[in-house]
Amino acid sequence: MVTHHDPALDPENQHYHTHPSHHGLALQTVEPVIHADAHVGPRESDPIAPEKNTSPIHSTNVEKDVKNLQVKLVDQENKSIDSGDIIEGYEETQSRWRLAGFYSRFRVYFDIFWACFFTAWWISLLVQDTYRHDWLIPTIVYLCIIARFITFYLPVKYLLVGAKYVWDRTAIKVVDYIPEKWRHPAGALLTVGVILIGTFATKDYDDSLRSDRAISFFGCVIAIFCLYVTSANRKAIDWHPVITGMLMQYIIALFVLRTKCGYDIFNFISKMARLLLGYAKDGVAFITSEPVSQLGMFFFTVLPAIIFFVTIVHIFYYWGCLQWFVVKFASFFFWSMRISGAEAVVAAASPFIGQGESAILVKPFISHLTRAEIHQIMTSGFATIAGSVLVAYLGFGINPQAAISSCVMSIPAAIACSKLRFPETEETLTSGRVVVPDDDVNEAKNTLHAFANGAWLGIVIAGTILANILCIIALIALINALLGWFAHYWNINDPELSLEMILGYIFYPVAFLLGAPRNELFRIAKLIGIKIIQNEFVAYISLSHDPDYADLSKRGSMLATYALCGFANLGSVGTVVGVLGQIAPTRITDIASLALSSLITGAISTLLSAAVAGMVMADLSNFVTPFEFAVSQAAASA
Repeated sequence: MVTHHDPALDPENQHYHTHPSHHGLALQTVEPVIHADAHVGPRESDPIAPEKNTSPIHSTNVEKDVKNLQVKLVDQENKSIDSGDIIEGYEETQSRWRLAGFYSRFRVYFDIFWACFFTAWWISLLVQDTYRHDWLIPTIVYLCIIARFITFYLPVKYLLVGAKYVWDRTAIKVVDYIPEKWRHPAGALLTVGVILIGTFATKDYDDSLRSDRAISFFGCVIAIFCLYVTSANRKAIDWHPVITGMLMQYIIALFVLRTKCGYDIFNFISKMARLLLGYAKDGVAFITSEPVSQLGMFFFTVLPAIIFFVTIVHIFYYWGCLQWFVVKFASFFFWSMRISGAEAVVAAASPFIGQGESAILVKPFISHLTRAEIHQIMTSGFATIAGSVLVAYLGFGINPQAAISSCVMSIPAAIACSKLRFPETEETLTSGRVVVPDDDVNEAKNTLHAFANGAWLGIVIAGTILANILCIIALIALINALLGWFAHYWNINDPELSLEMILGYIFYPVAFLLGAPRNELFRIAKLIGIKIIQNEFVAYISLSHDPDYADLSKRGSMLATYALCGFANLGSVGTVVGVLGQIAPTRITDIASLALSSLITGAISTLLSAAVAGMVMADLSNFVTPFEFAVSQAAASA
């Protein structure tokens, strides 16, 4: 092999040096690259693009195409490469660049067209008497779409100039007048005042007496007191996220359960979720038959909906929609509750993509998180549920407004409870920013690839859920049989001794503090115990299908729906420790030592949401219990 005084001219080094001709734009031609040294022959493959794109035309998709093309062209075993394959790869990549360049050049016209299209759609809705009364949801959708088009060209801060102007001259001015040492007590007093007025100003209803609301309020006080007493460091507690979290949780419940606007918005979301179940049934009907797709069986209704939902989530994740939404959501909690960026991202993502996946969003930071941040991340996962299983619960007939609002309410509740139970005492790495790092592992190449990945992951999740429920229910039946056998010799036969009975007595005070009806305390306590010892799936199945809960009141059924809406169960501990341990093996000791505390804190966060709902709920005449829904579905199938 010919060598030169300049290492850059050696053919063996051709993929390790960079100059402008090695940029991706140089690949637009298939002509040989001309080199200064005549002794060096033509290159057998294209050069590697530099790490930093210095071209004025910068496109992430172009960089991905170049990287993918280089993987095909670089022969790791020094074998020859067919020039026809190279030219074919060039032409494919060049076609993509031309399409991307065309869209980038005329993007503003595309955006103007779609903005005008949606504006015309919205105006046409308002001028029609048939649809004018349903103006709220379409208007919100229209405003969100137009706001997104505007933010393509203007930063979000310019859209919030008015709000910031009012905020700086009202709330900030008031806070500035209060001495710093009195700000937290004043905030706590304001929060308590808002809660008391909102709770007791409403008249009595059959399913929401003031006496029941008072017990729910007392339950919140007891929960906060217990977290404070058992705090890892009471002197280090930052009361700002605690006070803000409780106030935010209450306002969300007030908005959903007391206002028509809130009810309409969450009712619209729930209808969209139910339609998702219907689309999954179409797929089941194709695979099996139309009558089978209408059966109210777990295997033919819940599992297909989970697979389909996970697939849709993967597509939105590939498009970047989910990341954008999570970052905006996290920025709000980062600004309002003064938590670290990593905590805000995980807390905001947990209700949408689950406890394990949300932690993966901040994978590069896991090894460098403080113990308080690790505790917060695990608590957020335990306090909420994932969107995929939420679809399954709606299939059981669980009230969608309650389930969806519980997921949102539990985000500030988890932050408040975690900061109370395990306050921050160290310096955080992401204390001044919200960042979702890029992760190239298993990255999809296009939308179809993302669709296929989502379908496969959906099968894995559905299979896991199916296996877990089967084994857990069988295990509980075995335990109950053993307990019954031993209790038979103690003359405990009616009712038979069972795990549910034991848990019912253990969690009896918890059901009372939620404000449940007196004659339903034991049954609701059993559901809470089943949820923590087994999982929420089994508890929700019992709530919707067990005849023991057929005559449960609407208030009791609503409180149970909120109390069960979380991943705080013993099985989830293994999931969280396993995921975080794989991401950050050097922190496995901290993760394992904080897991039980996070589990308890997450369970309390979910129960706080139930107690707050017990304070806020009023007229429940339109509420359908899960058992009533299951009966109606069975009748429709028949």
